[in-house]
Amino acid sequence: MSCVHYRFQSRLTYDSLQFEGLNISAGELKRQIMRSKRLKFCQLKISNAQTDEKYTDDALIPKNTSVIIRRIPAAGLKSSNRRFVGHQAGRWREPSPRADPSLLSLEQLLKTENLAEAKASEEDKLKAVMYQSSLCYYSSRAAAPRRTSASGRAQGFPAASCWRWTTQTERES
Repeated sequence: MSCVHYRFQSRLTYDSLQFEGLNISAGELKRQIMRSKRLKFCQLKISNAQTDEKYTDDALIPKNTSVIIRRIPAAGLKSSNRRFVGHQAGRWREPSPRADPSLLSLEQLLKTENLAEAKASEEDKLKAVMYQSSLCYYSSRAAAPRRTSASGRAQGFPAASCWRWTTQTERES
């Protein structure tokens, strides 16, 4: 049995693919790799690991060769590298003009409890969800006035080092 050692560009370890004969065509190697790894909706580019020679589908790859496989999105499909939907260069897109005046505005949505049934655009609903989900991280104590002692020092807030309630004088000593 002959074999070809292959690895994907993003992996560190090589896998082996066994075949009959002295060499295998690059097209057959691609089909067997896609079948064994259960890959769909992508194309594979094969290159020699030592010489960086690119193989076409009809090229013959000799046995005991190490190759590097690169996955490429199939023609007509977009790459999924976009991580933030609706996020452009750190700023939200400007809201599109509303065609229907009966839709709720973003300010009204921020106060709505049931966003699933609210009549608004999906973009505004997503913004409202993100805003509402971050409200739990705002401390209610941050807005409350601090209690002060007669000396004017703040007292009774948690120490960051041990998470227990201490006074200012305990922390200074």
